[in-house]
Amino acid sequence: MLKAAHQAHEHQDPPPITALIPQARREQGLTQRELADLLCEISQNDSLTREEVSRWERGKRIPGPYWRAWISAVLDVPHAEVDRAAVIERECRRTRNEDHSP
Repeated sequence: MLKAAHQAHEHQDPPPITALIPQARREQGLTQRELADLLCEISQNDSLTREEVSRWERGKRIPGPYWRAWISAVLDVPHAEVDRAAVIERECRRTRNEDHSP
């Protein structure tokens, strides 16, 4: 299991999904392209690109439930942890948007 995420789980919430995905991906020794290819292979859905993985990692997009299930399987991170990381990212976005409103 992802070491940092496991430690975070013991003491607090997991990191936002924008941190969880690249951290877990690097611990598995994968590039963004390799992760996208593995996700396509395991899901038998070839619609995912390296660019979409990049968007997830940069916080431009949050993967939906379909891809979160596959991310969990490929990166060996508990599904509940990936879902919680997505919720945390949404909460962070909301906070950032509130901070920038007039």
